[in-house]
Amino acid sequence: MIRFIEEPNEKKKISREILESLKEWFEVDESREQYIAESEDQPFWAAVEGDKNEGFLCLKETGKQTMELAVMGVRKECHRKGVGRRLFAAAKDYAVRMCYEFIQVKTVKSGVYEDYDITNAFYRSLGFKELEVFPDYWDELNPCQIYVMSLKSAINTISTRHSYRGKFSSETVPEEDLITIARAGIDAPSGCNKQTTDVVIVNDPEVLGKIKEQLDPPVAQTAPAMIVVLTRRINAYRDRCFAIQDYSAAIENMLLAIVELGYQSCWYEGHITDVDRICDKIAAIINVPEEYDVVCILPVGKAEDEFHAPSKKAFSERVRFNSWN
Repeated sequence: MIRFIEEPNEKKKISREILESLKEWFEVDESREQYIAESEDQPFWAAVEGDKNEGFLCLKETGKQTMELAVMGVRKECHRKGVGRRLFAAAKDYAVRMCYEFIQVKTVKSGVYEDYDITNAFYRSLGFKELEVFPDYWDELNPCQIYVMSLKSAINTISTRHSYRGKFSSETVPEEDLITIARAGIDAPSGCNKQTTDVVIVNDPEVLGKIKEQLDPPVAQTAPAMIVVLTRRINAYRDRCFAIQDYSAAIENMLLAIVELGYQSCWYEGHITDVDRICDKIAAIINVPEEYDVVCILPVGKAEDEFHAPSKKAFSERVRFNSWN
């Protein structure tokens, strides 16, 4: 489990416990103590299994648009078990939500120490790119390699997007952002270009309130805006209709755009299309024509609650080359 730690003394306790077990990487007492002391004021995540701390990660701001992975440590017996990846995923989520555009990390250049070669390979596997080597940043025996990652690329947005069901800030979503999100939706591909998906942007508090009254059990009650997704069943060719695929592509595009702009959302479809047909009640509120069906709502707003990426199965469990075997 990944925990976001806020209590300063707990941060220092965990960082000391982990770093003192990793003296191959943190052998200089003065530097190690500095990492521990600085951790109490930094965003801090710990990987916990039962009553055991397996690792931790701290971030620090190095510029208005940039976060740095200040320090990270994972117990040796927990290496290659996904602990570091889960810690980084939580930290990257945080940096994206806080609207930073880049994340960087400093380490010793590859080819100098075997232990740091492993570290370099790990950072590259996360998606970091080599920026520059500063031979004298620390000293001539430890040339500093700087890696950087853009948090605004499509690949990173995909990896950090996940459903948010918490409380939203009351901060208004600017109309231009809602337009950008909706445009991402209608720019999605559709079978034979039939363009079966339309959207209605809801940002009028009165209309939004009427929709929220219909949501039973209640969801997204604090969202300051909402995208209502509509579909038409139009055959693409012969008797084949791809409306479901069309609106699914549009929804995913909008979810990615929402995260890219610093907001959060959740794909609510089954919640409103079940036997109680909440979707029909929403359609009546926003005057949807008869040939359309309401299939989904996407709340849009700034996340107010802390949240982390859910655990994913290992890549090798879900991806294969050329054959299932």
